[in-house]
This record gives sequence, structure tokens and C-alpha cells, in this order.
Amino acid sequence: MTQVLFIGQTLETVDFSDPALPPGLTVEKIQAGIAIAMASMAERGWQADLCLVPPDKTAGPLLEKQLARKSYNCVVIGAGIRLPPKSLPLFEVVINAVHKGAPDAVIAFNTGPETTADCAARLLKLN
Repeated sequence: MTQVLFIGQTLETVDFSDPALPPGLTVEKIQAGIAIAMASMAERGWQADLCLVPPDKTAGPLLEKQLARKSYNCVVIGAGIRLPPKSLPLFEVVINAVHKGAPDAVIAFNTGPETTADCAARLLKLN
């Protein structure tokens, strides 16, 4: 069975005033997108896990613990982690944790939570 890990930022820590994020983005819109992503991956017969990390020093250890639980075929890193310039340190922590904890997984990047399954499918075809 295909195993996918979807990584995002803990919703209560998202700065919705950041101009790098799409205008009008809310916790509710992100939650709805996550629900779509998880349902779409389940419909494809994949086992998908969600790991939301805070933008602080606990992100790396939290993600490393999740990656140690199982072997993933694909890791999708959410746009909220990689788009805002001020999130660059968190993005680096996430990339390095994935590189260390899932060296055989393909890494995909979504444009929003609802595109997670499609971007994972795109990259899994290459693997």
C-alpha cells in the first residue's frame, strides 16, 4: 500500500496577515482543504498521515518521530511551510528531517491542501 505523509504548519500558528499567503485564507479553508486531501488519498487506496508542525524548535523532533513510525513512499510539504519567506528556517528543518527520516521517499510540494493528492500522484509516477 502506498504510504503518504502530508506535512503542514499547525493551524493556530499561521500568520494570515502575511502577504505571501493567498488573500482570504482562513483556518476553516485550510481545514477544508486538508479534509479534501485526506479523502482523495484514501479514495486512491493510499494510507495517508497528516503531521502538523509548529514553527519552532520542536518541529524537527516532532517530524523525525513521525517519520520513524513507518516508511513513506511520498512526503508532501505544504505551501504554507514553503511560501512565506519568514518560514524559510522551518522549511529547511522540514526538508532536512525528511531527507534524514525518509531518504527513499519522493518529495512533493502542493499549491494548497486540496492539491495534495494530485501532487503526490504526479511524483509517485516518477518513482
